[in-house]
Amino acid sequence: MTEKKSDKPQAEARSAYKVFRSIGTRWMDNDAYGHVNNVVYYSWFDTAVNAHLIEQGALDIERSEVIGLVIETQCNYFAPLAFPQMVDAGIRVARLGSSSVRYEVGLFAQGEPLTAAKGHFIHVYVDRHSRRPVPLPLPLKSVLEKLV
Repeated sequence: MTEKKSDKPQAEARSAYKVFRSIGTRWMDNDAYGHVNNVVYYSWFDTAVNAHLIEQGALDIERSEVIGLVIETQCNYFAPLAFPQMVDAGIRVARLGSSSVRYEVGLFAQGEPLTAAKGHFIHVYVDRHSRRPVPLPLPLKSVLEKLV
């Protein structure tokens, strides 16, 4: 199927996101082409979302009986980022299911109005031991509802 021009992903404004986390780039994030390598963006997605959940008391990475497993991820790039920039990661929840969440993350060069990149990942929440899907725990669901 051919992508129509109107279907092409577009950069978004900061106002499209609910909460933000600043992340510092590191020297090792740059690749041979002088900008942050694409794989680092996915690490920033995880860092922004999981840090927010931990800070809000919705996730205890050592003791939570319920954990999120990534089943899908995607990213679109609009402008390069490079060390030593600071990056602001905007977070929102696009879909909140009974046991899954679609997080959307916009990455902004600090002070810039539009995303340098944006993407999503989907967590399915499972029992830590059986790895079977379980309903979202109420404390987690409460934090996520504020991001919808």
